[in-house]
Amino acid sequence: MIVRGNDLWLADLRSGGSRRDEALTDLHAEIRSGLPFGLQKWIDAGDARFNAFIEETAQETLLRVLAHLDDFQGRSQFTTWVHSIAVRVALSELRRSRWEEISLDKLLEGDDSGSAPRDFAEAGSGTEERVEQAALLELVDKIIQTELSEKQRRALLAAVGGMPSEAVAAQMQMERNALYKLVHDARLKLKKKLEEEGLSTEDILAAFEPR
Repeated sequence: MIVRGNDLWLADLRSGGSRRDEALTDLHAEIRSGLPFGLQKWIDAGDARFNAFIEETAQETLLRVLAHLDDFQGRSQFTTWVHSIAVRVALSELRRSRWEEISLDKLLEGDDSGSAPRDFAEAGSGTEERVEQAALLELVDKIIQTELSEKQRRALLAAVGGMPSEAVAAQMQMERNALYKLVHDARLKLKKKLEEEGLSTEDILAAFEPR
């Protein structure tokens, strides 16, 4: 496998012929090697369907990466960006297949926060970075718990957790348009409180990029 930096990954994937094919093969291997770690909280590697699921996720991730190469802004390593996409693809499929069995209350009480990209960042973080990350997460959680209404909190956490809006609206007995406004207002309130603390969403994301 060729050792590539961000620019070379982008150049190879945008090229044609064997150069692009080799980059896709290497990226496929990269995705498959990282997914078991990224999904360890949600799926057992001993499951008979595990290998097939990993392969399907890897293939879907490659398609999404190729379709969104222009969205990569270089704020992290290219492979970290790809891994975060792979985990979101996998969790979306896992959640899609089990939403009918999961209530909103169970989602909010459990560990389905959709935090897998953070797991990848933590894997290479030192003690100082982890302390910073923990402090930021504690601040965000405090704002969510103290500044948002109960309905805003439930709707926002469900949205962040990836629960389909149709399922959230049904369980909260709301029209979808009302739910969209509820989540929108919750996001604005969260953003405002972060700004009052001297932070922006960019600051939060930057804290979880590889150092």
